[in-house]
Amino acid sequence: MKLVNIRVAFTAALLLIVAGACRGDAEPQLPTNAEIRNLYGPAADVLLKGNVVDVQVVQESSQLQRGGAVWAKVGPYIYLFSPPTQTLFERFPGLAGVRVRTVDESGAWVADALLRRGTLNSVTWKTAMLKSAKARSEGTKRPSYIVDLTRYGEEQTEFKYNTKYVRGR
Repeated sequence: MKLVNIRVAFTAALLLIVAGACRGDAEPQLPTNAEIRNLYGPAADVLLKGNVVDVQVVQESSQLQRGGAVWAKVGPYIYLFSPPTQTLFERFPGLAGVRVRTVDESGAWVADALLRRGTLNSVTWKTAMLKSAKARSEGTKRPSYIVDLTRYGEEQTEFKYNTKYVRGR
């Protein structure tokens, strides 16, 4: 009789363990708007839409006038390929992507790009960060860094440009 009770208890315990495993983990955590804002700082308007972070940044008219299509295109990639974006993907496994939209000083849309989770790995993140840093620090003197970052961004993201600023593609 004792052997039967031990088997029943063992089977019940095993069923509880299996049932717990079948439930799976809690839903993956997503960042709050405050957490996103803390990462990107006050220059960016941020909002979590579903499981995608939307970042909106104003691009100065002087950049768009002086740099034309080259500067219009690069805007989103400067913010996408940055430590805040990498941190979001690392800390929040439920996050599907980050979209950066640039607007001019009047609020008109200039460009946007969506970087999906898993597009970049540890090696390609380093490449993206290096290209972005060079474009930010030396892009005015060497526009080839801006062009290089833009090409890299177009290979890694889903992007759109306003034809007012960028003719064709």
